[in-house]
This record gives sequence, structure tokens and C-alpha cells, in this order.
Amino acid sequence: MEDLDLGEFSGGCQCGAVRFHAKAVRENPHVCYCRMCQKATGNLFAALVGVGHENLTWTRGRAAEFRSSEHVGRGFCANCGTSLYYRFEGGQHISFSIGAFDEPHRIPLLYQMGMEGKHPSLLDLNAVEEAGTTEDAMEDEAVAIKLSNNQHPDHDTSDWTPRPSNS
Repeated sequence: MEDLDLGEFSGGCQCGAVRFHAKAVRENPHVCYCRMCQKATGNLFAALVGVGHENLTWTRGRAAEFRSSEHVGRGFCANCGTSLYYRFEGGQHISFSIGAFDEPHRIPLLYQMGMEGKHPSLLDLNAVEEAGTTEDAMEDEAVAIKLSNNQHPDHDTSDWTPRPSNS
């Protein structure tokens, strides 16, 4: 499998305790609808892209890992719970959650898999009513969220102390 010519990427979890840098991403950006990916992300699919081990650097902290099957580890931030990756033991790359990258819009989705688990509403998203932007749909709440935001910014920082989770 080759790398896409998209340049370098950084990313991490929501609280900033775990950060990584990828010199390149693989040519496999996809969504997976299988039930295991749904449970691992708490969503209808996992959007993933591979990063070869040789192109990966952990720049802050390390992910905790849950063994979802005999040969698969699912990485997440132990502080905030952000789902970060799927790792097949002995594989040539780690499949990172595309949403964990600082600039996920730069990574095109090229294919879908796990079609047996695809939610029926996803078959035609164009038919689902659009509710607008968060700022439009939840004007008062959006202001309050911005004022109390604990989320790490979408760029590398030299110094960042994540706030402890409220568990």
C-alpha cells in the first residue's frame, strides 16, 4: 500500500493529553460500518486512515488501548476518552480516526467497508433534513460552549496541560 501525496499531518485527542504527527497517510482513507467499529467509536461508522509506523511520531503522551479482539487494539485517550485508532497486531500501519487529525478536511474518503452494518439513514444523506450550523441551530448554547471550551486547539502547542476529566 502506498502513501497519498497530501503532506504531513498532526492530530490528537480532544483534551490534548495525546498528540501525534504523521509524515504521510496511506492511500486507504475510508469509513467502516461494521458493528465493532460502531461500538468502538460510539457512532454509526469509523472514519479511518492508515499511518505507517515509520511515518508516525507520538508528540505528547500515549494512547491507552482496549483489546477489541485477539489481534486488534483500539487506542483512546485515557483522560478524555477520544477514540484515536484501530491497530491490527503485526500490521504495517495504524488506522487513525480521521476526525482526530487537526485538518480532517484534507483527507478525502476513498472507499467504504463493513457495508453489512451501514445504517439505513446513511444510504441517502441528501434526503435527511439539514439543520444548519451549530451556531445557527444552538445560538445561546454555542456561546456558552465557546466560553467554557476545554478542547485542545486544532494545532500543535508547545505547552498544554489538559484539564482532568469529570469522572
